[in-house]
Amino acid sequence: MSGARTLDTYRLLGRSGLRVSPLSLGTMTFGADWGWGADKDEARKIFDTYLDRGGNFIDTASQYTNGSSEQLLGEFTANNRESLVLATKYTMLRRQGDPNSGGNHRKSMFASVEASLRKLNTDYIDLLYLHAWDFMTPVDEILRGMDDLVRSGKVLYVGISDAPAWQVSRMQAIADLRGWSPLIALQIEYSLIERTVERDLIPMARELGLGVIPWSPLGGGVLTGKYTREDLNHQAADSPEGTRKDVVAAQGALTEKSLDIADVVKEVATEIGKSPAQVALAWTLRNPGVTSPIIGARTAAQLEDNLGALDVEFDAAQLDRLQQASAIELGFPHDMLALPMTRNVIAGDLKVQGRA
Repeated sequence: MSGARTLDTYRLLGRSGLRVSPLSLGTMTFGADWGWGADKDEARKIFDTYLDRGGNFIDTASQYTNGSSEQLLGEFTANNRESLVLATKYTMLRRQGDPNSGGNHRKSMFASVEASLRKLNTDYIDLLYLHAWDFMTPVDEILRGMDDLVRSGKVLYVGISDAPAWQVSRMQAIADLRGWSPLIALQIEYSLIERTVERDLIPMARELGLGVIPWSPLGGGVLTGKYTREDLNHQAADSPEGTRKDVVAAQGALTEKSLDIADVVKEVATEIGKSPAQVALAWTLRNPGVTSPIIGARTAAQLEDNLGALDVEFDAAQLDRLQQASAIELGFPHDMLALPMTRNVIAGDLKVQGRA
């Protein structure tokens, strides 16, 4: 069981006292700029539906739908800003041809935050993520910049998205040693068709106090059953513009394996009288390391369906089928360390209970 039945069954986010809903509202779909999002009226319906059900955790980014996402949220949150946990991200290029308008460095960070504050029509951001690792900026530059933003009051908490586990753990150790603002959230792709994060990223987050916020918990929509094997050869896009199928293909979510997993999800959904989307979301919620998967609905009806994941229960056989269909090899050293021989030479016949 997920431990949450309603959006107002709040959870603490990482090593903080911040309370957030067990499902967060993703707003990459707010705005039609990329050709597949919701127009203003539909976005407003989605937003209002989420809040009416008790939701408080909103996710956006500086360049979602070319900035329209933040702009719309600035309008929608005009009368309820204080009651919401508003998260945005910096890193993506904001001006073509300007190398410093994107990246993880301090100049990009501060300029992006100022632009986000204007678009969001607010004087502070609850949670600022580094959006994606650029493999160039020194970690102390990133951490010191984030800490300066927190000390200034423009940002309350900081997190990180789409970065190697060893860099995140290194950053958290440096922040602790220097008394800088710690990372409290880790945003990563996680679903039944993307479980490789179970090797290091999710265990690292639990150990170091980062709440895991999965994006694409429906595998770009593949787990809803909307795609078939006729879509396997669909041309991948090199930008988020076009169709949703273009983006899903570009992310590598359309494969024989993912469609096989989607078939099992559909079978389980039929057995328990739920939709495939509800089953897929409910599965991510079962992981004790997960705080709040992101729902990226394009219509209010899709959002209503997704929220039904909070009521899903599985029996042991159904969970085992989902597990087997989506299983991954953890690889070295995890598989080696789990071998009976290895456990025997480490602990012998001692009965030692580990941490949950």
